[in-house]
Amino acid sequence: MSKVLIIGGGIVGLTSAYYLQKRGYEVTVLDKRDITDNCSFGNAGMIVPSHFVPLAAPGMIKQGIRWMFNSKSPFYVRPSLNGNLINWGLKFMKHATAKHVSQSAVPLRDLSLLSKKLYEGLAKEPDFDFELTNNGILAFYKTEKAGEEEAHLAARAIELGLDMAVLTADECRALQPDLKLDVLGAVHYRCDAHLYPTKLMNALLKYLLNNGVKIERGREVDKIETVGNRIMKVFTGNTAWEADQYVLATGSWSPAVAKMADVKISLMPGKGYSFMEPEPQQRLTIPALLCEARVAITPMNGQIRYGGTMELDKINARINMQRVKGIVESVPAYFPDLKPALPVEKDIWYGFRPSSPDGLPYIGRSEKRENLIIATGHGMMGLSLGPATGLLVSQIASGIATDLKMEPFAVVR
Repeated sequence: MSKVLIIGGGIVGLTSAYYLQKRGYEVTVLDKRDITDNCSFGNAGMIVPSHFVPLAAPGMIKQGIRWMFNSKSPFYVRPSLNGNLINWGLKFMKHATAKHVSQSAVPLRDLSLLSKKLYEGLAKEPDFDFELTNNGILAFYKTEKAGEEEAHLAARAIELGLDMAVLTADECRALQPDLKLDVLGAVHYRCDAHLYPTKLMNALLKYLLNNGVKIERGREVDKIETVGNRIMKVFTGNTAWEADQYVLATGSWSPAVAKMADVKISLMPGKGYSFMEPEPQQRLTIPALLCEARVAITPMNGQIRYGGTMELDKINARINMQRVKGIVESVPAYFPDLKPALPVEKDIWYGFRPSSPDGLPYIGRSEKRENLIIATGHGMMGLSLGPATGLLVSQIASGIATDLKMEPFAVVR
């Protein structure tokens, strides 16, 4: 039986393990911590075919520069002489064009739609109840400018065959009559869905453990041995791990791990924050995006998860309370009855979104190490794109035709 070693136990690593196991591989997953604290547990739980515009888009540079001077803003780049950040920033600027957005739309749409279809299939499997809900996402706006931008996005989405509708404020109120609104309107991303990430991850872990996949926690890779163009062994301390093929799915830690195999990956960690509050009245039933504030709000497990911000910096354990405050203060401006309290630090989750400079994930074989498959760089859409990535990884490992064209996601591009 052919062996595959997956480095990384987030949604991409676990879904890769799921589909590889289904194809008959002997699979081991290594994770540096205990898995339950990674990005896949604390995110907004949104499945977003609507997000076919990459982060690298016209206007983001100008907007980002403005936001940099506001400590509560949705996007922040910590100024530093970090060579990786400078290199990433130059590539980002190169890709922030209308042409790049146009070229990225179809690959991102197709990857998202494949993932959504796989989630729907997964939800029908025994013991895979993860609260998958297909009632879309409402992108609320308060200004005419944001409304115009959303209407333009909706028109392009409809051209791409995605289900979206521009709604008036009254039409929004009719969808959730118990929720007080102070908005001009919203676009209903009816093509989108949401789920409860904790239930999903726990269901995946349970399935994998019950079906022969080895999950090794607290195993931090500190050395990779190569011979010629192949990886021979991966080391965690004094333990050596050998496999026929290796999958790198370590999110924002991917550049550091890849470097041990002399492979380069251009990524920056984008720190995001989230916290939960009870919502016994169940007034919010459809997830919300607050357009101007760039905040995501999702009902899950009888509570509401509030999340947002993108803070580009080195990986660190700091909690920037000003950024959390920015999330808290933005909510009542759209929903006067929702007034989340500023959480104490211990109740704030944070994670690092692995952000590629062009806004597309890396999925494919390494050119330098023929038995290494790289699956990272999903930015804020890791959960949304996880199953499709896992399926593609299993197809690449098996040397069979992939469901999608892989060129847009090539590791070297």
